[in-house]
Amino acid sequence: MLYHLQYSRFNECSVLIEWPELINEDILKNILNFKNKIENSHIKHLLEVINTYSSILIIYKRAIDNVNDEILRLRDVYSGLSGLDISIDKTWHIPVCYDSEFAVDLDQFSKAKYLSNSEIIRLHSQTIYTVYFIGFLPGFLYLGGLDSKLFFDRKSTPNLSVKKGSVAIGGKQTGIYPQDSPGGWHVIGNSPIDLFNSNNKTPCFIKAGDKIQFKPISISDYNSIKESVCSSTFDLNSLLQ
Repeated sequence: MLYHLQYSRFNECSVLIEWPELINEDILKNILNFKNKIENSHIKHLLEVINTYSSILIIYKRAIDNVNDEILRLRDVYSGLSGLDISIDKTWHIPVCYDSEFAVDLDQFSKAKYLSNSEIIRLHSQTIYTVYFIGFLPGFLYLGGLDSKLFFDRKSTPNLSVKKGSVAIGGKQTGIYPQDSPGGWHVIGNSPIDLFNSNNKTPCFIKAGDKIQFKPISISDYNSIKESVCSSTFDLNSLLQ
C-alpha cells in the first residue's frame, strides 16, 4: 500500500516526508521500507535518514540545489516501493526487575491508577511492544502498544536524574532509559541490559521494527545479569527466546 505523503524542505540540507499522524504498524512498515529504499538508491550527497512514528527526515551532506527536483526524485523512489517488504521478526525479551528498590514511582502510580502493583506489572509485561524509532537519547526506544489502563500523564516536574536502565511510563508510552539522564516518566522497574554501547560495531542492537516484551525477574537474577553485562560476557542472543 502506498500513502499520500507530504514532502517539504525542512532546512537547506534536508527534506521532510510525512505520513498520516498515527502510531500504526502498517505505516511503520511503509516508512521502514521507504527508508531502506532511499538508503540503497545511491542518492547523491545523502548523509542520514531518520524516522519517527509518522515521518522521515532525509539529511544531505550539503545544501540542496533544487528542492523541487529532489522531491521529484524521492517521489519516484517511493512509487517503486510496491512489492518491497522488510521482515519484522525479532522479538527481544528484556529482563526487568520491578522490585521496590528500582520501582521508585510504582506505589504512587498504583494509587493514581487504582491498580495493584502486581496488576501493573502483569499488564506491562504481558504486552508485545513494537519499536517505532530510537531517540531522544542514543538507545532510547520509542515503543508502541502500551495497555490503555497504564496511560498516565508525564510528571509535571521531571526528575533531574533517572538511573540508567530505568523502565518507565509516560503518557501513552513506555521505555527504558539507556543512560543516567533527566526524565519525566514514572519509573516502575529497571533492566540490567545495556541498550547502547558506543564500543560495539552496532551500538544499539535493537532496531526500529523489532518487537520487545518485558520479562519480570528477581533481584538476584538482576544482579547476576548485571554482572555478566559489566564483564562483557552476557550473550544478547539469549534475549531472542
